[in-house]
Amino acid sequence: MAQVRAIIGLGNPGADYEATRHNAGAWLVEAVARRAGAALRADRKFLGLHARVQFEGHDLHLLNPTTFMNRSGGAVAALCQFYKIAADELLVAHDELDIAPGTARYKSGGGHGGHNGLRDIVSALGNERGFHRLRIGIGHPGDSRQVTNYVLGRPGKAEHAAIEAAIDECLATLPDALDGQWAKAMNRLHGFSA
Repeated sequence: MAQVRAIIGLGNPGADYEATRHNAGAWLVEAVARRAGAALRADRKFLGLHARVQFEGHDLHLLNPTTFMNRSGGAVAALCQFYKIAADELLVAHDELDIAPGTARYKSGGGHGGHNGLRDIVSALGNERGFHRLRIGIGHPGDSRQVTNYVLGRPGKAEHAAIEAAIDECLATLPDALDGQWAKAMNRLHGFSA
C-alpha cells in the first residue's frame, strides 16, 4: 500500500466558518502543523493554506483548501499534479455526521456519502476509491432538513472538547497510519471515545 504523502483538511474559509463543525477536518490539519512546529501559509497555486512538514519521520504536505467546501477538488488536484502525488497517497480529513462527537474513524476508499467536499475531490481526481479518509465525528441533528444549519453551526463547549479529544487521538494514531500500519491505527482510533 502506498505511503501517505499529503493530509488534506476540509473546511470553509474565513472567520465566519473557522469555528463551525464543518471545519473539523481543517482543525486536524492545523493540529498536525502545530505538532510539527510549522505554519500553514496561503499558496495561490494550491488554492489554500499549505505547509511541508516533517511529522514523526515523514515528509508530508498539509493543505487546507481555501475554496469553499464544495470546490475542494481543485485545490487537491493542483497539489497532486504539482508534487506528483497519487490518490492513494492522500489522507483527507473531514467532518462526519454519521459518527458521534468524540470519535473518529479511518476509512480507505468508498463513495462520498453525500459530503460535498469529498464529492468534489472524487470528481476532480476521477478516482473515487483511491484516497484514505479520516472521518471526524460531529454527530447528526436528527433531521435531514437541519443538516446544513447544523454543520455550519458552532459546537457547544462539551461537544467541542469531545471533538478536540478525538483530534488528539487522531494525532496519536497518525504515525502508524503514515507507516502503512492501517490496522493498528484503526484498532486504536476506533476503540476511542471521548
